[in-house]
Amino acid sequence: MRSTIARAAVLLLCAVPALAAASGSPASPHIGPVALEFVLFACVLLGVALFHHQTLPIALAGAGTIALYKIVFAPFHAGAGLAGFAAHLGHESVVLSNLLLLLLGFALLADLFEKSEVPAVLPRFLPEGWKGCFALLALVFVLSSFLDNIAAAMIGGAMANTLFRGRVHIGFLAAIVAASNAGGAGSVVGDTTTTMMWIAGIHPLEVLEAFVASGVALVVCGIPAALQQQRFAPLQREVAPDARIDWVRVGIVGFILAAAIVVNVIVNTRYQAVSDAFPFLGVAVWGAIVLCAVLRRPDWRLLPGALKGSLFLLSLVLCASMMPVDELPAASWQTALGLGFVSAVFDNIPLTELAIKQGGYDWGFLAYAVGFGGSMIWFGSSAGVALSNMFPQARSVGLWLRHGWYVALAYVVGFFVMLGMLGFQPGSVPKGSAAGAASATAAAPAPAASR
Repeated sequence: MRSTIARAAVLLLCAVPALAAASGSPASPHIGPVALEFVLFACVLLGVALFHHQTLPIALAGAGTIALYKIVFAPFHAGAGLAGFAAHLGHESVVLSNLLLLLLGFALLADLFEKSEVPAVLPRFLPEGWKGCFALLALVFVLSSFLDNIAAAMIGGAMANTLFRGRVHIGFLAAIVAASNAGGAGSVVGDTTTTMMWIAGIHPLEVLEAFVASGVALVVCGIPAALQQQRFAPLQREVAPDARIDWVRVGIVGFILAAAIVVNVIVNTRYQAVSDAFPFLGVAVWGAIVLCAVLRRPDWRLLPGALKGSLFLLSLVLCASMMPVDELPAASWQTALGLGFVSAVFDNIPLTELAIKQGGYDWGFLAYAVGFGGSMIWFGSSAGVALSNMFPQARSVGLWLRHGWYVALAYVVGFFVMLGMLGFQPGSVPKGSAAGAASATAAAPAPAASR
C-alpha cells in the first residue's frame, strides 16, 4: 500500500515542474524555479490522494487558501487583489456553472436510465463471460462519441451496477471512465476540449484521427479490466421474468440527451460569439429534465450527494484556473504526450485553451492526450468525479492506480501506435492563435509609400 501511495504522490507531483516551467508570471513569488501557487496546488492534490475520505474539505480549503494567497501576494491574470479575483471568477463562472449543471443533471439522468429496466434486460444481448464485460465498455465508448462523456460514464455506471448486482470492481470503474473519455476524444461533440478545437476553426476530421489511439487504448485497458471484473463479480446472465422496459423513461433519457446535443451543435456552429457567455448546455439539460418531470418524477434525493462531488471538482477546477500558466512548451509530440499526464491532475480545459492559442499541434494527438489522460486518476476528469458520486469506493487515488494500472499503460500504448501509424503533423492554424496572428501579419500588404 505504501508503494501505491508513493506512486500516487509521484504522479500528482510530476505535473508541477512541467507547469512551473511554462509559468509566465514573474510577479508571482517562487521557490526556486517553481511558483508558489504550484506548491500549494500540489499540496491540495497530495491531500486528496492520501485522505480520500476528506476530499471535499481539502479541495474547498485548498481553493480558499490559493485564492487568499493570490489576492494578497500574487496577481491574477485579470488583475490584482479582490478586484482581480472578482474578475477571475467572472471569467470562470460560465465554465463552473455549466459543469455544475451537467454533473447534477446527469446524476438524475443515470438514475432514470437505471430505473427504465434497460440494464436489467441488457444481458440478453451481451456475450457471455469477460467478453460481455468488454462489450459494456465498448458500448460506453460508442455512446461517448456523440454524448457528453459525463453522461456516457454515468450510463455505463448504471448498467454496471445492475449487471454486476452492485459489485463493480474499482479497476472496472476506471475502465468505464477511460472508455467514456476515449470515445469523446475523436469527436467534436463528445468532449468539451474537442468542441473548443471545433469552435477555434479546427476541422472535425483533424480531431477524428484521435480514434486511432483511443481505439487501441480501449482494447489495452478494456480486456484486463473485463477479466478482472469477471473474476470479481461475474456478469449476471439471468433476466428477471418480470423485467419490463419503461419506454417512457427511455424516451425521457433520449430527450434529455438530444436536447444537449442539439443545443451544443447549434450554439457552437451558429452562435460562437456568445457560446462562452452563458451555460447553454447545462441549462438545456435542466430544461429538458423539468419539462419531463410531469411524466416521470426524478429522484431529487440524489442531488445532495451529487452536489458534494460536484463541489469537489469545481474546487479543483478553480484551483487549476488560478495557476500562473501563460504558455506551454513548444508544440511537439513529446509535449502532447506530457500533457496527457498533466491532465490527470490539472484541468484540461485551460490546457486546451493554451494549446489552441499557441498553435502548431497535431490536433488529433492533443485531443487524445487531454481527453484520455484524465482517466489515470479518478478526479482527473469530470466523468471520473461523476462516477465516483455513484460509487464512493472509487475515491481513492491509491486503489485507482493499483487496480486500474492498465489505464496509464493504455494511454502510452495508444499514443505511440498513433505516432507510428500517422506521425505528428502540425494541423490547421486555429483562429486567434499566435501562429495565426504571425501568418496574418506576414500576409498583410505593405503600406503604400508616401509621396
